[in-house]
Amino acid sequence: MHLKYQEVIKLRKRGKSYREIAKIAGVSKNSVSRWCKNLKLSKVAQKILEKKSNYPKELFRKYNQLKAKRVQIENLEIEKKFSKEIQRPSKYELKLIGTVLHWAEGNKRQPYRVQFANSDPNIVRIYLRFLREILQVRDEKFLVSIRIHPNINPSRAIKFWAEVTKLPKEQFHFVRQISIASQRKRPFNSLPHGTLDVRFHGRPKFFQIKGWIDGIIRQAN
Repeated sequence: MHLKYQEVIKLRKRGKSYREIAKIAGVSKNSVSRWCKNLKLSKVAQKILEKKSNYPKELFRKYNQLKAKRVQIENLEIEKKFSKEIQRPSKYELKLIGTVLHWAEGNKRQPYRVQFANSDPNIVRIYLRFLREILQVRDEKFLVSIRIHPNINPSRAIKFWAEVTKLPKEQFHFVRQISIASQRKRPFNSLPHGTLDVRFHGRPKFFQIKGWIDGIIRQAN
């Protein structure tokens, strides 16, 4: 039997960790682990060791919380700083913004209508401003529908989008749908107000936007 064996056992029964025992007794941590492997400890010793094992975890959890909070504050400061760089867009800039939005989310196949769908109210506001101010489309020309899923309240959805678009509620209608791809996969609270689909008939306007898209492509290359 090793000369330090009994000392190691006594220290372990007092609730000392393997690391603490190795340091006090002057033996390797592996030896301590091997000697104490099948040692039965009292409830008092178990509680002492439990507190010691949880202490680093608690410190680590608090550190992660503080770090996450610091990162969140830093992110907000960066966002606030760079948001100040953006001024109200000129007519030309609004034309570019609206054209790119249509290029990304609008109808590019049926030439007899201009159509755009999105669930982000800020994107919808900007696109409608593009239609009203750049393309000079009157509000009564808009055909507006809201694509809603079973979890969405129609009255709330129409109230929400009427406020966003500044269009009368009577101008809206609903399309109830759920795509096969999203069935049983979409979170219950996703798209809380549905997706807004705004369109108007106008072949010349369709090709006007298409021409701007072509111009952007040409100038970018």
